[in-house]
Amino acid sequence: MISLQDCRSRDGADTLAPLRHLFNLPEGMIYLDGNSLGALPSAVPHRVAQVVAEQWGRDLIGSWNTAGWFDLPRRVGDRIAPLIGAGAGEVVATDTTSVNLYKVLSAALNLVEQAEDEAGGARGTRGTRGTRGTRRTIVSERSNFPTDLYIAEALSRERGWNLRLIEPHEVHTSLGPEVGVLMLSHVNYRSGAMHDMAGITAAAHAAGVLVVWDLCHSAGAVPVELTQADADFAVGCGYKYLNGGPGAPAFAWVHPRHVARCWQPLAGWWSHARPFAFTPGYEPAMDITRYQCGTQPIISLSALDCALDVFTEADKLGGMPALRTKSLALTDLFIELVEAHCPGQFELVTPREHAQRGSQVCLTPTHSLPAGCAYAIVQALIARGIVGDFRAGDAQQPDILRFGFTPLYLSYENVAMAAQGLQEVLANEEYAQPRFNRKQAVT
Repeated sequence: MISLQDCRSRDGADTLAPLRHLFNLPEGMIYLDGNSLGALPSAVPHRVAQVVAEQWGRDLIGSWNTAGWFDLPRRVGDRIAPLIGAGAGEVVATDTTSVNLYKVLSAALNLVEQAEDEAGGARGTRGTRGTRGTRRTIVSERSNFPTDLYIAEALSRERGWNLRLIEPHEVHTSLGPEVGVLMLSHVNYRSGAMHDMAGITAAAHAAGVLVVWDLCHSAGAVPVELTQADADFAVGCGYKYLNGGPGAPAFAWVHPRHVARCWQPLAGWWSHARPFAFTPGYEPAMDITRYQCGTQPIISLSALDCALDVFTEADKLGGMPALRTKSLALTDLFIELVEAHCPGQFELVTPREHAQRGSQVCLTPTHSLPAGCAYAIVQALIARGIVGDFRAGDAQQPDILRFGFTPLYLSYENVAMAAQGLQEVLANEEYAQPRFNRKQAVT
């Protein structure tokens, strides 16, 4: 059995341990929810105050030039690019994940329709724009994050496409001749299961299918290689593992071969080739700035920009490979301790295989525990200062306890104490207290 002292010894040898001091973490809290909202980097409040008081308050409109506000989305995108295996000038930090997904998924549908129209012209069977072609199906996982499915559903209704939902093991067998676009989350938000991006992308391309990747639970947590995988489109958020704060701008990436081939649907002045010409006709930019829309949230972008300084420091200590090694070690340790301290009381939802695991561990209670107790267990843990989260199940998926492991600021001792706290919550039946009952909880 691994002891608390063993974990402290591992912390003493952890070369990434100094990164913890770059965050403001509440005293006495073990924060295992960075996969929902990242912790506050300690330098961010000062940066935001500086932007508000000096750039906005003192320099006012001049900061569009002197502080480089207009170029900030692209500069922040360039800082995100190495974390997702993209090149300089290929990523833009802008809008929200949902809005960016609408843009890139629309662009993917446009490319499929254009390809079919061109093929029809070559055969002498070119139809009019909007004529239903052969490839008019979007495929995604049934357990994908709901907003992704809602965006795909809305676009399918608007464009006359179909949305087909599948199970993870059905991805390769779902790529039939009627499929135009495959839309997947690299790491599943409920289970923490991670797809083989390169393998799936290659299979999709071999079947004539474009792939859109959601990196919300990947960027900053696991190595991502978009260029190497030859992906087509990707989006992700800035407020989880990138620690940009609640509502932080998201990001969009488009493979250079696709960037200038079609319009994205939210054409705005920031995506114009000559934004300050103020012409009535739209001329799309020829690079990734085409995927911007209107005026961007400069204060939030500045907070995200500052938060990314943490990864600059992490690069000095081994970068994403070192973070991934620690992430796997932390999740391995948690799984081992939970199974030792709480035998038979939970089933592991997250894959054990490293190649298939993101940076989180998800558990579901077994029949040895009262039905519907997952929410109450999480609430009892939070009352102890161990912050994870709960995701409700349905007829096809169980309730889960979800724990995110951010190697930037979590220690091995944190993991040991979290597992011990879980054991005590069960042993003392703290989850049975009325204050933790979901029906009585204030929402």
